[in-house]
Amino acid sequence: MAKKSSGNGSGKSKGHPPEHWKDEPEEHDYPAAAAYLSLINTASDVKALVASLRSSPLERRMAKDILRAARLALLPPDNPHVASDLAKVKWGMALSPVLLVRGDARHDNPLTIADGYHRVCASFHLDENAAIPCRMADLVHQRASTSGPSRSSRGPTAVQ
Repeated sequence: MAKKSSGNGSGKSKGHPPEHWKDEPEEHDYPAAAAYLSLINTASDVKALVASLRSSPLERRMAKDILRAARLALLPPDNPHVASDLAKVKWGMALSPVLLVRGDARHDNPLTIADGYHRVCASFHLDENAAIPCRMADLVHQRASTSGPSRSSRGPTAVQ
């Protein structure tokens, strides 16, 4: 069953109906996230990240915070994919929660929207303070073993 969410609690935002969200991401969101993540991570890291996304709890984050943490520009409402998501909301259709990989401010790594960038932008256009349901995976660097190279990491891996 779809859940309704409005950032201001009034059920109305900027003259649009309240947003609708599904309880869980759609199954096809995970391969879409994996396809994107494979452009910026190794295959083994992608597998670990997707497994972590599948098992992580659903949490809610504001649209404006997601965009800022990801360092992504807000797409305009006439972007075809954003417009499609806005139309879904107008017609009362449920949107799928977004899939995120947490950034790391210590290493200047932004949040990654693995799947759902257009849905985040559509939500922002409706209400920048809307609480968007999301699943988030953490990307951490493993320390090299004492027998391995002296570098500080062997590469990133997901943790739950």
